[in-house]
Amino acid sequence: MGKPTGFKEFERKTVPYRDVTVRLDDYGEIFTGSHDDEHLQTQGARCMDCGVPFCQSANGCPIDNLIPEWNHLVYSGHWQRALNRLHKTNNFPEFTGRVCPAPCEGACVLGITNPAVTIKNIEHAIIDHGFEHGWVKAEVPQNRTGKAVAVIGSGPAGLAAAAQLNKAGHNVTVYEREDRIGGLLMYGIPNMKLGKDVVQRRVDLLHQEGIEFITNADVGGSGDNAVDVNNLYKENDAVLFATGATRPRDLEVPGRDLNNIHFAMEFLTANTRSLLDSNLEDGKYISAKDKNVIVIGGGDTGTDCIGTSLRHGCKSLVNFELLPKAPAERAEDNPWPLWPVIHRVDYGHEEGMQRFGHDPREYCILTKAFIGDEAGKVTGVKTVEAKWTQVDGKWNMEEVPGSEKTWQADLVMLSMGFLGPEHYVSNELGIEYDQRSNYQAEYGKYATSVKGVYAAGDCRRGQSLVVWGINEGREAAREIDTFLMGSSNLP
Repeated sequence: MGKPTGFKEFERKTVPYRDVTVRLDDYGEIFTGSHDDEHLQTQGARCMDCGVPFCQSANGCPIDNLIPEWNHLVYSGHWQRALNRLHKTNNFPEFTGRVCPAPCEGACVLGITNPAVTIKNIEHAIIDHGFEHGWVKAEVPQNRTGKAVAVIGSGPAGLAAAAQLNKAGHNVTVYEREDRIGGLLMYGIPNMKLGKDVVQRRVDLLHQEGIEFITNADVGGSGDNAVDVNNLYKENDAVLFATGATRPRDLEVPGRDLNNIHFAMEFLTANTRSLLDSNLEDGKYISAKDKNVIVIGGGDTGTDCIGTSLRHGCKSLVNFELLPKAPAERAEDNPWPLWPVIHRVDYGHEEGMQRFGHDPREYCILTKAFIGDEAGKVTGVKTVEAKWTQVDGKWNMEEVPGSEKTWQADLVMLSMGFLGPEHYVSNELGIEYDQRSNYQAEYGKYATSVKGVYAAGDCRRGQSLVVWGINEGREAAREIDTFLMGSSNLP
């Protein structure tokens, strides 16, 4: 807890983003980059003596962050001690403090009657203080076990597992098919939300601690960068698949084969790579400049497509959402401490309003077809409005007669989620999959149908949050350590 009466004395005040008119002109992080200690101590003071801190429960933080403890330490001015408590449960608070949607705040007990504690802001500030003061340093294991573990995939789950296994003294090698380490953190989340210097800083620390990273390693592939998965299995004492859910959901409607219709991750990955390689001067990205852009699908990825397109200088921008607009407050069937399904304005929506004078989102829109010109390029999208009704507790969608419309489009991004992992990576090992095509591995155990082979993160659970990837990577590391050594001291 913070100050015993703090939640009654102080109002919630979040740390603002950089001014929208300024940040639209660059790819720098949307965050201000500086932390007002006095402000954050006041916000930490709002953490109440709630008895049962739901913020770190199953409905709150998946990695069981000791939130009330480090809130109190920040309130008391003990920043280094707060960092130590934060690192007890979270390998990468500099990632979650930036990109996590903060389910902890949705489960905050204070949130029953008042605005929740600004947990995410405080976490972000703690880890930034740690780096600024030199408190975050590489910790090389004193002893090695002689056991070798291959981690396939370098996203949040793979990096968290590698970090934990390395702490246990195992020799860990991480294989990444892209040209940079980080997976989703590097190429799936744009620079505005997570600076790549922040990712690389942590990767460098992990390398200093003894983890080996191999890029351009296409495990299970057949090209020049192919790595034989059978050889990895034979050469290592254990293998962890942490490849993410990288198969995008497609939109099979007439005209889908037209040019300039792309999956969101194609668009975002190419932009980030070109930005890092040449500051976009090489032209090796999908440009939205002077184009009428339509983003189909919402969520974080859709918002990132919006923010990136605006920075390119798009001519117009529309974001189709199939579902209705969420309510301003919790609905009766969405009680605390469940994640509050409410209307939110993210950074990209705010930027769209600044550029075009209105929120780019259009709700209850169902795409029926793409239309194009003689050159095979997309020129528009045909849609119909959707009507949602609840029958016997289940939502039913119907098309609204007479609501057909054609929207002008020169560039379309599909941002409708992901279906699971790409199976070519593991097919040779004969691993079993579940009904949703994810790796079949029990939560908490992470062992696949092949002895010594484990799976964690989105490739096991389906598309999820960075914080869940860290959770599964940490827990999978403990299970692998137990498999190798008979027991484990890993948390």
